[in-house]
Amino acid sequence: MQLIPPPAGTASFTAPRRTLMGPGPSDVHPRVLAAMAQPTVGHLDPAFNAMMDETKALLRYVFQTQNDLTFPISAPGSTGMETCFVNLIEPGDTVIVCVNGVFGGRMIENAERAGGTVVRIDDAWGAPVSPDKVRDAFKAHPHAVALAFVHAETSTGACSDAATLCGIAREFGALTIVDAVTSLVGVPLLVDAWGIDAIYSGSQKCLGCPPGLSPASFSSRALDKVRARKSKSNSWFMDLSLVLGYWNAANRTYHHTAPTNGLVGLHESLVMAAEEGLEASWARHQYHHQALRDGLQALGFAYLVAPEARLPQLNSVHVPAGLDEAALRRTLMDEFNLEIGAGLGPLAGKILRFGLMGYSAREENVRLCLRALEAVLPRLGHAVDKGAALRAAESAWALQQPVAAVA
Repeated sequence: MQLIPPPAGTASFTAPRRTLMGPGPSDVHPRVLAAMAQPTVGHLDPAFNAMMDETKALLRYVFQTQNDLTFPISAPGSTGMETCFVNLIEPGDTVIVCVNGVFGGRMIENAERAGGTVVRIDDAWGAPVSPDKVRDAFKAHPHAVALAFVHAETSTGACSDAATLCGIAREFGALTIVDAVTSLVGVPLLVDAWGIDAIYSGSQKCLGCPPGLSPASFSSRALDKVRARKSKSNSWFMDLSLVLGYWNAANRTYHHTAPTNGLVGLHESLVMAAEEGLEASWARHQYHHQALRDGLQALGFAYLVAPEARLPQLNSVHVPAGLDEAALRRTLMDEFNLEIGAGLGPLAGKILRFGLMGYSAREENVRLCLRALEAVLPRLGHAVDKGAALRAAESAWALQQPVAAVA
């Protein structure tokens, strides 16, 4: 038997040390990395089961919900999105989907693949979803079964008024499907108080955990819709009627082999979120955002999103005329090991995205970013006032109530 030989020259991978200030993933706290390095246990091990139950309780805290079905989906946020649609939308259902960036467009893809008829609402990229447009859409389509929108649009840095949008959907008896991939723990998010029915997030943003898991929560109204389906979900893996058994603490049944070490890391990040407290986390993201904002503006960058809709954890700025943004990002990576994000879709080449998420939302990251930009920009033909960016950041910090660093 002739075997195919292994590839030549292979060796263990050593990850470079980067500072992650793009749209995700964010820096991972050493406590989370240490937790993930613990011995692997079985996904039905009693000790692991106890940790799973704690994880569910901690997720209820960060989502601010009493929903029983609150758990981490064993896949990234995109799977969280798909899980919501393949369970809550049946062929022929009318779904109102709001698009103000890349991820609203992905919601349309999911709704259509689930067999739904989409009523599309468009707002400018960089603007929040318009409640008036949503209300008008429901008036024109009062039979719509769901409203889907992105709370914090990662492609632009815009935050929409989720409480108002969910209230409108409730008036018309519709469910809500909410993308909270970038908002969870970074800005206020109150699932029960706002009446959100299905929500999903990602582990790699403000939770400061590696990518690969999607925290999610479903209301009793959403589960009633799942139980009343006329047809099976078109996904076996994401079928909530099957997943329910695996996350049932009283009588856990096998569904899939969960990523045990990844879930241990998520558990640790949630323990840290509880130790810090939600309000303190929201304040920390805002505190460092204001310093970064003032520093970026001192360097000549103008924000894409208006102040009232601006996410503190995702800062999108216009690329100044004549600046090669790809060269800027490449130089920051090569010389400073600093990652920032590019624009997507129609904003490709037109904006830069600076993330301040989770463990990345700390003073040393803001200082590194501003120093690196000040060093690189003049070489690319963009003049700067030397020292102005850090002075602006210092002033912004000084004008605010100090916040505690992440322990």
